[in-house]
Formats: sequence, structure tokens, C-alpha cells
Amino acid sequence: MKLYSYSSLLGRRLVKCERNLKYCLSPSLSSSKTNTTSIAAFASSSEFNGVPISVVGADSSWSSPICRDSPVSGSMEQVMVEYLFGRKKATEVAHYVWKHVVQKGDAVVDATCGNGYDTLALLKLVADKTQRGQVYGMDVQKIAIESTSSLLDQFASPDEKELVELFVMSHSQMEDIVPNDVAVRLVAFNLGYLPGGDKKIITRSETTLLALEAAKRILTPGGLISIVTYVGHPGGREEFEKIEEFASRLPVESWNCCRLQVLNRPLAPMLIFLFKR
Repeated sequence: MKLYSYSSLLGRRLVKCERNLKYCLSPSLSSSKTNTTSIAAFASSSEFNGVPISVVGADSSWSSPICRDSPVSGSMEQVMVEYLFGRKKATEVAHYVWKHVVQKGDAVVDATCGNGYDTLALLKLVADKTQRGQVYGMDVQKIAIESTSSLLDQFASPDEKELVELFVMSHSQMEDIVPNDVAVRLVAFNLGYLPGGDKKIITRSETTLLALEAAKRILTPGGLISIVTYVGHPGGREEFEKIEEFASRLPVESWNCCRLQVLNRPLAPMLIFLFKR
């Protein structure tokens, strides 16, 4: 596991690019369409007992060979039922969706490390004996990167930790840490403030939109931008609306975008998935 400040990036960029030329990342999905059927089925879910949910933009046009081999294939229905009855969090649902997209050896980005739980989940998805997977993690708060590093020390093996690079930096600068020759399969956002941290330090719509534009550029076809967004804190509603506007403008021929929203709990977190065909 490697920890970096933003000022150290330029000195390591060429070395990192040379290293990645030695490996061939897992190819993009052979089909230009990936599974939205599963995501469309999420319309029956909520993280509150008996609460209806709406999905915007989901359709049944996705089909993917990945789902047949997914480690959670056949159990997604159970996950969504548990979500419906309040036994699964929105972030846990996101993790299950990732398993339908990410493959061993992939490169992924955790755009907002927080306390490290998403980083750890992504690491477990990409790590294998080939040591070809890569997790790029970032957060503007040093304490978040330290928490992430501590979590990985507890639950990741030394070999797995070698696949992780952590940076104290804004998610809007993710293109500065991902080499140009690396195809990114998934970019994950968990927005808002650091749980247990200073609630005045939050993600902002301006930098989040820049980060989404960057994620759109580095994402390989068959990849996913996964967003958990919160509207219960100052600035959260504006950030969500900007994200929704961004997603609504993506061309339908190359993107599938959907939203999971609890209708009668207006402050509940929302899941947004942007799938690149």
C-alpha cells in the first residue's frame, strides 16, 4: 500500500506508466451492453421498512455475460429483499452492483475514501494472484486516508495492499493519478462528509461535477460510475441536483443512468448508477 500527497504525483507518473505497460488489463466486456436488468430490478428496494422507491432511467435493455459468473449471481434478489426490509444499507447494495461489473485484475477508483470501507470492498474485487489489479483511492482529508490505511492494515493481506495507492487530494484531480494507458472499470463516489469527522467539510457540487467529467473520460466501455449521494446536510441537495442534471445529459446511446430514491423519506441517501455501454 502506497500513500502519496498530491505534490508527489509528477515525479512518479512516468514510472507508473512504464510499470503498467508490462501488464494487460482485463479486456472490456465483449458486449457493448451490460446488465441493467439487475439494476432495473432494484426498483422494488429501499433501506426503510415498507417504503416505496422509484428508479429513473432504468430499462430492460442490459444483458451481460458477467452476471452468469458473478460471485453474487442468484443472490441479488435476497440482497434487495434485505434492503427493502432495512437489513442492508445503500452502500451495501452498491457493493453488490459492483460485483456484477468489476473483474479480477481490473483498475478501479475510490474517489472519496472516507473511512475506507469502499476502498476495501473494491480491493477484494480486483485482487488475485496475478497482482494486476489496481485501486486508486483519494480523499481531501488526511485523516480519511489515514483511516483507510488503518482499515486495510487490518483486513487486507500484504500482497493485496501492494495493489492500493492512496492520495490526499480532491476527486476532481483523479486523472492526475491514473496513467493514460489504464482502463478503469469502476469509479465510486460516496459523497457528503466524513462519518465521525468534521461535518463542515463536505463534497461540493463544483468539484464533484469536475470529478464526474474526469470519471467519464477515464472509464472503459462496460464500466460503471457508482454514486451514493446525501441531501440531509447543507449543500447536499444542490450537489444531488447537479449530479442528476449531469446524468440526464449523457447520451442514451452510450450510457444507461438510473436512480434509486425513497419517495417518502426525502432526506434518505440516493443511489445513482451511470453505466457506460
